Amino acid sequence: MCKHWAMAVFRHRRRHRVAVLVRDGVMPMELGLVHQLFGAAESADGEPLYQVLTCALVAGEVHTDADFPIYVSHGPEALDEADTVIVPASRQDDESQTDGRPDGTLADTLARIAAGTRIASICTGAFLLAAAGLLNGRRATTHWQSASQFQVRYPDVELDPDVLYVDEGDVLTSAGEASGIDLCLHMIRRDHGSAVANDVARRTIVPPYRDGGQAQYIRRPVSEPQLSSTGSARAWAVEHLDRPLSLRELAAQESMSIRTFTRRFREEVGASPLQWLTQQRIERARQLLERTDFPIDRIARDAGFGTAASLRQRLQAAIGLSPSAYRNTFRTRGDG
Repeated sequence: MCKHWAMAVFRHRRRHRVAVLVRDGVMPMELGLVHQLFGAAESADGEPLYQVLTCALVAGEVHTDADFPIYVSHGPEALDEADTVIVPASRQDDESQTDGRPDGTLADTLARIAAGTRIASICTGAFLLAAAGLLNGRRATTHWQSASQFQVRYPDVELDPDVLYVDEGDVLTSAGEASGIDLCLHMIRRDHGSAVANDVARRTIVPPYRDGGQAQYIRRPVSEPQLSSTGSARAWAVEHLDRPLSLRELAAQESMSIRTFTRRFREEVGASPLQWLTQQRIERARQLLERTDFPIDRIARDAGFGTAASLRQRLQAAIGLSPSAYRNTFRTRGDG
């Protein structure tokens, strides 16, 4: 998990600038989701937190993988002062580079990105980051259908094809198109905390949080009609996070055996019940730290961690901050 949450200091300066670098063959959904999500992020007083620009290698018409072009008014100069650069996939460019290196124009464009700028990719946009040498020696992910080709072409990258996204601090990669939503929400949460990210999720009607380690490809993501779902158990668990929850109790909510429940849960959610519970408890603790003045001991109890020491250990492992440091960084003004 990410350990660079101190980047939230961005909110104390000018609006964080996000530049989306598109190329011929860009998927409109990937471009649109970046603008939609970052554009919906607002401070407590309603001020936009991000400025999002689309740029291309050359300003003008860019072909998409659909049957229509888009007009991009910004050229590579938009990268010069970007705080974050996001590279969506290009069906024409990403997997077709036989030598694994970006061409001269693309290399010159990437060279404009200042050292220390956060850069992220969606789907096979990871091919471009790898070609530029930005992923050497790092963990990364890409769409599972392209994983084999990626591993052959870039053996120096530690590819994990089974997760939604990977956060390596200043370089982040995500899997298919929909996981780009998870990645953008993760970056917003990293910059401004759970309250802002959850508000963006509510506005855009998407799930507020899916852990990056969740499987990107689940063979049966929706239960077959004749099979019971684990959704009722999950809803019940969220209402009872403040007390110990056993697998036996969760399985009983669906009238299943523990073995059957655990198997169905992993098939539907992509994580084990205990992993999912820990994620939910961390999210509850973050929200309480941001929105209340409750003592750390109470927050630990309300989130189901029992003791402040346990909460501190879990939060440090998940995001690299102690409860007090997290509260000082992301405390939401006006909430309580």
